[in-house]
Order: sequence, then structure tokens, then C-alpha cells
Amino acid sequence: MVEENKKKTVKQRPPRRSWLRRFGSVVKWMFILGILGILFAGGAVSGYVASIVKDDPVRSEELIQKEVSQNAVTGFAYFRDGQPIGQLRTEEDRRLVQFNNIPQLVIDAVLAIEDNNFYNHKGVDFSGTLRAVKQKLLNESVQTGGSTLTQQLARRVFLSLDRTEDRKIKEILLSLRLERYLSKQEILTAYLNKVPFGNGSNGYNVYGIKAAAKGIFGLDDLDKLNTAQAAYLAGLPQLPSKYSAFNGVGEFNETAFKRAMERQKLVLRRMLEENKITASQYNEALQFDIKGSLAPHTKKAYATYPYLMLETERKAAEILLSLNEGKNGVVDPNASAAAADNNTLFEEARRQLMTGGYRVYTTIDKKVYSAMHSVSEDSANFTKDSKARGKEQTAGMMINNKTGAILGMIEGRDFNIEQMNYATQMVRQPGSTMKPIAAYLPALDAGLIQPAGILDDAPIILKDGGKGFHIPKNANNRYQGLVTARYALNKSLNLPALKLFNEKVGIEKAWAFSKKLGITTIQDDDYKAQTGVIGGLKYGVTVEDLTNAYSSIGNQGAFNDAYMIEKIVDAQGKIIYQHKVNPEQVYSKQTAYLMTDMLRTVITDGTASTVKKNYKHFKDVPIVGKTGSTQNYGDVWFMGYTPDVTLGMWVGYKEQINTLQGDTQKRQAQTLWTKVMNAVIDKQPELFVTKEFAKPEGIVKKTVSAYSGKLPTDLTDRFTTDIFNAKYVPKQSDDGISRARYITYNGVNYLPLDGTPEDFLKQKIVVKRDKPIQDLVKELLAAFKSMREHQSLSYYMPEDAKSDFPTEVDPRVDDGNSPTPPSGVNVSYSTGKAVITFNPSGSPDVVGYRLYRSLNGGAYKKQAVLSVGEGTTFTPGTPSSANASFYVAAVDVAGHETSSGSVAGAVTPTPETTPPPEESPGAEATPDPGAQPGSTEDPGMVIIEPPGSSDVPAGGGTNAAGGSNAAGGDAAGGNPAGGNAGSGNAAAATP
Repeated sequence: MVEENKKKTVKQRPPRRSWLRRFGSVVKWMFILGILGILFAGGAVSGYVASIVKDDPVRSEELIQKEVSQNAVTGFAYFRDGQPIGQLRTEEDRRLVQFNNIPQLVIDAVLAIEDNNFYNHKGVDFSGTLRAVKQKLLNESVQTGGSTLTQQLARRVFLSLDRTEDRKIKEILLSLRLERYLSKQEILTAYLNKVPFGNGSNGYNVYGIKAAAKGIFGLDDLDKLNTAQAAYLAGLPQLPSKYSAFNGVGEFNETAFKRAMERQKLVLRRMLEENKITASQYNEALQFDIKGSLAPHTKKAYATYPYLMLETERKAAEILLSLNEGKNGVVDPNASAAAADNNTLFEEARRQLMTGGYRVYTTIDKKVYSAMHSVSEDSANFTKDSKARGKEQTAGMMINNKTGAILGMIEGRDFNIEQMNYATQMVRQPGSTMKPIAAYLPALDAGLIQPAGILDDAPIILKDGGKGFHIPKNANNRYQGLVTARYALNKSLNLPALKLFNEKVGIEKAWAFSKKLGITTIQDDDYKAQTGVIGGLKYGVTVEDLTNAYSSIGNQGAFNDAYMIEKIVDAQGKIIYQHKVNPEQVYSKQTAYLMTDMLRTVITDGTASTVKKNYKHFKDVPIVGKTGSTQNYGDVWFMGYTPDVTLGMWVGYKEQINTLQGDTQKRQAQTLWTKVMNAVIDKQPELFVTKEFAKPEGIVKKTVSAYSGKLPTDLTDRFTTDIFNAKYVPKQSDDGISRARYITYNGVNYLPLDGTPEDFLKQKIVVKRDKPIQDLVKELLAAFKSMREHQSLSYYMPEDAKSDFPTEVDPRVDDGNSPTPPSGVNVSYSTGKAVITFNPSGSPDVVGYRLYRSLNGGAYKKQAVLSVGEGTTFTPGTPSSANASFYVAAVDVAGHETSSGSVAGAVTPTPETTPPPEESPGAEATPDPGAQPGSTEDPGMVIIEPPGSSDVPAGGGTNAAGGSNAAGGDAAGGNPAGGNAGSGNAAAATP
């Protein structure tokens, strides 16, 4: 029993396993561990990949299609004849090409060097990647890229171009997704449209094979590329900056070109290895002169036409913005460019223009633009630069009258100094060039004035918050009185224009009229600016706006808003904007013709003498125009037009405070206008086909009174002949004149007091003004009280004040005493004739002075009279050969006379009590200036004092020295000395 138990406790040993079983066990566990390792590594890799792409969105098929097909395409601008100006502002040149337009030669070259397994892989070529690594590690002579075209496209469209491990993972995953949704043709086309090729011959960075062919070889058609050129282009995308034969300004880079040629040889070798070309084609390509086929160096459009390209960009972007807002390309003229530039929507429209492949066709005529800039770019045409004032600047614009198309412009003299477009963006005071727009045109159209109508060039007193009152002046520091509207415009007189603007037309209607003519800068404050018509605006106007307004006159009153963009075509060739000419008849053809004829005489007889002197084409191309300048010549203008075009010119400095100096600068706008006009006519004569301004029906010629512009009467002795709108020919008779007896005091005519000596009274035709001179004097004296500075009263008196109809009685009052005698009587001889001067009496009631003369000791007889205010010099015409002596007597309003005293150097005779008129030897009358009675004045002639022959004193006699010989008179009771106040000086002379 015990032994049995012992047997049971003995362990039974298992049989020994064979080595095969043991090996199988090891393999099993290694397999298990391998699987676990793979799973772990896969999990780790998956986790790592997941961590990389966790923030990267899963892109849908729609998004992929959209992003891949979206391309920034270069836009271009063109002159009106279709010649290119250049590409719109960008440092890139991008041009799209469709797959069907890509030659197989180009495809073969690109695939041979970049992705020879392109049609076989699914986005990632692992064998190619390994091969590239091997080539890199072994530094083999032939090296290919590790990334497929699909990977490169994914990287360029969706990822940063930074070389990071993270990017590579994303790139691989995106490539697989792209291959799922895009065909090989779509991938290849997108790649060849987006990849960079370095710089072109104009310095732009070229993107895409089409832009590369154009920018590097000057070829628009890819089919014209040969094998050598195709291989050269195919090699550039690997390192475009290193291989670019041109730098950023289009200059040739020899070192980079040599690198590119080495790369080209590699491409050709790969093409040969891939059987894409034959050995003969390979050898032929190696022999081809690539350097000789490179495109010639050209400047960027923004270097050649910087101003024009910026203006094209600005105006085209405004149109795109309006299209985006559903306004059909209509740009709000009241929206300032500055406001638009700061607008987010405008910036978006500008970016859209830059990248959308638009073709912008402008109205700019290349020959006109070139001719205009040939003047502005010639420094000999300008004043030398000033350290204090800077560079003398100019701006100009030429507009087609019939359409409003801008044919050319001068935007400034140096883009490197000032990028602002002086023609479209600068706002300056217009000076007198505003007169036709805001005064004469609306007045003519409403029948308020005609060229022969009469305006009063007399002071107007305006309220001024700072100074109390302001009395505007003319540039010539004169007030000429009653003048025709034509003359007032010819001489650019301020006061007639101010009265039309303020009193006849009215400020509100004047500005409403101006706005219809494209003046967009009128501000609310300008409705309070009484001097706005002569340039007193809050801001001013642009050269474009003012030229635009004048072009309506050349277009017979029909206004076309000026425009520069003719049409815009999108990248698909669709016209998305086409300008439509839409003229508005703002005023009548008759008004336009009258205005044109008035502006014609501005050149022939008025302020535009420099244009008249220098313009070369009067026989072939008629011109008219208007000058303008601002205070102290901070700006000078000339606006002129032909029947076909209008040209506006401005000259000044950047800062208006810097004024133009000297006669040359003050006439510079006229000078440059003429130079530009002569140059344009010479270079582009076909623009000037109309040989005369069309005369519409309803224009008649009429002779009217030169006093009132109305129909003459029997009393009328001054006439003017001019043209009229038949609708507004005057029907009323002349009521502007009358015959009156009056006395003149301080240049003003008054009704005489009872007892005023007859020899100081005048009887002649006098003028009835809208505002009598007596009323003007009262207003001036009242204004003087609140003005810190002003001229003397006589300064403001119109030159024809003595012809004014008297409405008030002489303000002088008899003081009951005889006047104090004149003193300092002296006789001298000028050109053999006697000149008698004296010092006036100090009595306030003196009306004038009488001159008495004695010949050879005979009786003293009255020779002439002078009214107070007519001076203190007599010129009776007595020759030096006559033995004559003189004395002067003062006469007051009551007829009291006081002589200058005894006669020196001669026996004092007893004067006759009533000396009769005498025709003395050599007594020559001083004629009154002015035309003879009944003369017909030239159109627009200034109206001066009525004829001297009608200046007949009430007592009769011959006018001499501004006075009259009287038929009778009382020499202060006949005292021998000629007076009862005794003392004083007399003058006598002998041959």
C-alpha cells in the first residue's frame, strides 16, 4: 500500500517538444508582438496625423472645385483705339488658359521634370518620392521632385508654402482628396494656371504658363513655343526666383539665366529619357538661341503711364462698385473720390478689378494724351522750381463735346513728387471762369441779359461778418460804369457778374444751373457766398468738372457727363459695362451760340490776348474761351473750346498760398493751353472736323440804345449793334436816358439850388441807372462807418458817374459869406500853351472857379469854369506868344465870387461888368473824350461819358478846360481886382 502511494507521488514528466514546435511558438509570439507593434505604431501615426489635421476642415467636392478653379487673373487697360496701356496695378501677371489650348509639347516637358508618373498615381507617388530621396542622398546628376503635381497644386491652393512636416502630411491627404474629385486634365490645367515662373521682361511676376510665354518670350500663342522654349519654361517653377532671367524691373540677369539654362538641359534630358522627344529634337533644342528669343525689356504700365493707370483703376473700380450695388454702372457724381477710397466696399471692388481679369477700355486717345504730356513734361515750358514754393504745377483735360468722352489729360508734372491727379482730384477756386457758368449762361437763357444788354460796373456792397462790409473790386482797380454784357465778359469785370449772380439770376438758381452742368463740389455754405461766381466758394471745383461744364456750350447747350471708361469686359469676354451717351439739353442752342460768340471776343478783344497771339490754327479750327485767376494769382485758368472738343487748363502750386508771380506766370494757363492745342491739332487733326460753330435759327442782329440796351428813341445818341436771341429782342423803347440840367459835385450829378450860377450848370443827356449814383454814395458812406479799411469815396465812383441822372438836390448850403479866395495861382507853359494852376478855396459852399484873362493889358474876360471836383488846373490854350495875364475866382452856390487878387507883372485894368464871349488867338477848347453823337459802337464797347459836344452849359459858349465860356456874368460887382476879398495872388506872363 505504501509502495503504491509512493508510485502515485512520483511526477510524470511530459514528453520533450520537438524544435519545430519550439520555433513555431517563437514565430507565433513574434507575429503577435508584430501585430501589436503595427497596431500601436498605426495608432500613434493615426493619432499624430489626427493631431495635425484636427483643425483642418474636411473640404467638400464643391469647395475643392471652387477653390481650384478660382484664379487671380491680371486685368488690362486700353486706349480708345484698342492699343494696350498696360496691365492694372499688381506685381503679378496672370493669364488663364484652357486645357485644349495647352500644347502637348508643354505638357510633356512639365511632366517629364515634375511628375513623370502623373497619369498612374492617385495623388501621391511613393515610388517617385523614394526615388527623389535616393537621388538627393546620392547627389545624382538627374534629380526629380518628390511631390506630384497634385501635391504641388494642393499646397498652392489650400496650404502655406512653408516647408514643414505638418504641411507635408496635410498635402498628402489633400492630394488624395483632390484626385477623388478632379480629373487629371483639371489638375494639370489648374497647375499650369497657378504656378509661378519668375519675372517677365517688364518686371512683373508671371503666374501660369500663358503669362510666362508672354512675359518671357513675348508669345501670346502657346503653340508658337518650340521644344527649347517649352523645356526652358518647364524648368522654372522649381525655383522661379533663382532661375528668373529678369529682375523686378525687367532687367536681364545673366547669372540667373545661366542657372535656368542648366535646368533647361535637365528638362530636355528627362524628355529624351521619357521618349517625349527624339534625339534629333533634343540636339536641335540644345542648339537653339534661347537668349536671343527672350522678350525685349519693357517698362511697367505704372512706370510709363502712372497717372493714367491709377485713374483708370479708380474709375473702373467705382463702376464695379455701382454694378455690385445694382446701379448698372452709374456712379454718383456727388460722391467724392476721397470718400470712395475710404469705403470698404470700394476697396473690395478695387481688389475685384485687380484680380478678376477684367479688360478696361478707356476713351483716352493715345496721340492726344502723348501730345498733352509732351507739353507738361518739357521743363522749358515752366518757371524754374522754387525752394519756397516748390514746382509750378499744371493740370489739363480735353473732352469730346458731342459725347463727353475724356480724350486726354495732364494729371500733374511729376508722379514721383505728387501722386494726386490734379485734373480729377484737386479742388481749387475757379476765379472768373465761373462767370459764364453761374452768371451769364443762366441769365442769357432766361432772357435777363443779351450780349448788348447793359450792366452797371459800379460797386456792390456785400455784408461781411468779419469786416462788416466788403466792396469787391475789379482786377484793373476801376469801375467803368454802364457797359454791355459782352464788354463786361471780354474784360472779365467782376461787378457785372456779381450783380447777375446775386440780383438778376439769384444764388440758388445759379447753383442749380451749375449742378446741371456737372459742377459737383457746391457746398451748403456756397449758397451764402455772394462772391461765389468769381471764385469765392468753400472749396472750389475740379478741372474735370469745369471743363465738363464748358463742353456743354460747345455742344449747343446739351450736357454730357464726362466719362473715361468706355466699356469693361470680364475674364470670359462678356461685356459687363458699356457707357451710354445720354445728353441733357440744359439750355437752348440760341443761348449756347450767344455765349460762344461772347467768348469769341474774349480772345479777339478781351483778356485772352496770349491765346490770340500764340494760337496757330485760327484759319482751320475756330476757338473761344475764358480766362480766370484767383486772388493774388494763387491759380490761373483758361477754359477754351472748338466745335468738337473742350480743353481746360489750370496752373498754380500745390499749396494755393504760393502764388504765381510776374506776367509770364500770370498768363501761364493761356500759354500752356495754346501749346497743348497746337500740339494736339498737329498730331490728331481728325478730331477737328467741324470748321465753324453752328448758328441755330432764332439768332438776329439788332441795333439798340447803348444806354439801356432797348430800342432807340429820338433822344438816343449812342448805339450798339449785336446779336440777340430773337425770343428776347427788346420791345421797349429806351428809358435809360433823359435831358437834364444839373450841377456836378464830387463826381456826382445833383439838381441845382435856386441861385446857382448858370455857367456851372450843365444840360445834356444823362443816364438813368438801376441804382442812382446818389444812392450808391449814401450806401458807401454808411458802409465806411463799420469798415476798418476802405478806399476814398472817389475811388468807388464809376467813370461815367458824371453822366448819371440827378435825383437829389445839391447838398451844399450858402453860408451867407463870400468864399475864401483861391491861392497859389501860377501860370506855366506846356508845349507852348498856358497852364494855370491854383489852390482851391477853403469854403464848403463853393461850386467852382472862373478863369479870367487879359491880353495886352486889356479888360479881363472870363475864359472858362471848373466845377468843384474837376481839378485845379485850367488849360485855355493861350499861346506863349500872347501877352496874357490871368486870375482865378471862387464862386459859391449863391453866386458870390471872390478873386485871387491883383495881377502881377501887368497893369490892372478895369474889367468889364459883363464880359462877352471872345474867340481869342490860340484859345483852343479841350475836347470831351468819347465818341461823336450818333456813332455806332462796336459790339461790346464800353460805354463812356456822352459826347462832349452835347455838354452845353445853360449859359451857352464854348467848352474849354472842362468848363464853359458864359455869355454874361458878374465879376463881383465889377471891382477892378475882380473881387471884394482883395487879398491873394495873381499870375501874369509875357512872351
